[in-house]
Amino acid sequence: MKLEYIVKNNKLNINQILQNELKISSRLLFKLIKYNRISLNGNMCDTRNIANIDDIISIDFDYEEDNSNIMPTKIDLDIVYEDKWLLVINKPAGIAIHPSILHYSDSLCNGVKFYFDSIGLKKKIRPVNRLDLNTSGLVVFAKCEYIQECLISQMTNNEFKKEYLAICEGYFEKKSDTINLPIARKENSIIERCISESGQHSITHYEVLKEFNNYSLIKCVLETGRTHQIRVHLSAIGHPLLGDSLYGSISDFIDRQALHCYKLHFVHPVNKSLMDLCGELPLDLKKFDF
Repeated sequence: MKLEYIVKNNKLNINQILQNELKISSRLLFKLIKYNRISLNGNMCDTRNIANIDDIISIDFDYEEDNSNIMPTKIDLDIVYEDKWLLVINKPAGIAIHPSILHYSDSLCNGVKFYFDSIGLKKKIRPVNRLDLNTSGLVVFAKCEYIQECLISQMTNNEFKKEYLAICEGYFEKKSDTINLPIARKENSIIERCISESGQHSITHYEVLKEFNNYSLIKCVLETGRTHQIRVHLSAIGHPLLGDSLYGSISDFIDRQALHCYKLHFVHPVNKSLMDLCGELPLDLKKFDF
């Protein structure tokens, strides 16, 4: 798990190159220096030195990390994409991403820990994006700290795009629109969110794809990533998600909110290729035959 960079500017020292060109954080850079993981043309180096044009800086991320805080549990993982830097999984509904008191051993992180153990990868478990317990879809796991930093930076800069499919109640007057309503935690609740002037800036773009039986299939693209954002926004405009018992009502057709993160767009942090990944619909959404 090595990253190589060919020096293009001899006015910067190695530390500056790693921070300015590769966007390595000060915290991670300190760790790499401490573990002697940075070399110049194959030799250990003082990162305060100036590098020459066409020199090769190598960063070795292949060091072991303690991940014993997560119990390994064998879970069938639907792996959509994997390379030595990242892992993308199509998460089913009903499984939490992170371990908790209620999901100490049956979260997606537990399954990834088991998988990492099976391939001999001794790294911390780093999910990059989040999905609610009963939302299905694509989740990215970074295989090292550098990848996690890069992808979180892309999210912050709105370069990491998430597209969702949702089934909502009723027909939309506007077949495509942008919902720009601030979201806050509901008073006296640790789970529920609401629209509030004091809330965080929140933007959801939607487009109606199909209408049937007083339901609408829509595509949502998030510009911000607030907790329950799609669910809160659609409920606020009078079209709650089918089966969303928290922001709408239960349904005879599906036993969870009808929401699936089906597509991710981002730039691969290492090879800089455009990643355009799709996750297959789960059976409880396939049955609607849209």
